[in-house]
Amino acid sequence: MLVLLAAIFVLHISTVIILLVATIHNAWWVTNTLSTDIWKTCNEYNCSDIITADESYLQAIQATAVLSCIFAIISLFVFIAQLFTLAKGQRFTFTGIFHMISCLCIMVAASIYTDQFHKNDTGSYGSSYILAWIGFAFTFISSIVYFVLRKKTE
Repeated sequence: MLVLLAAIFVLHISTVIILLVATIHNAWWVTNTLSTDIWKTCNEYNCSDIITADESYLQAIQATAVLSCIFAIISLFVFIAQLFTLAKGQRFTFTGIFHMISCLCIMVAASIYTDQFHKNDTGSYGSSYILAWIGFAFTFISSIVYFVLRKKTE
């Protein structure tokens, strides 16, 4: 059981790191001359604010990406608290709920970005965009594990 809990803890820490990197790093959209994230557009020499007609979509992406990180961190603390306070035989439901909310937030952020930006641009999605989707998969798997996992009665 200890090995399982350690593996889940490592998966959770990895997920938090992936979500933070996806939110912070400047590589949601890349071309030969510039890279764009949800905060700035940078070329070889300088960075500038993103100029878009759909400011509300950009703010929704920023908010949901940050909320995803916050809920993933909260669920980590809830997991640690439940590990020591939860009665034997009970499930890590609150941890799973917070992690599922984090999962939904990063999915919304990546989905809005996919639908609203760079439809007709030349370039490709960058590493942060891919990490956002990997973070979605990890948080989804983690949340399901938390819903299934329960403290052993041994």
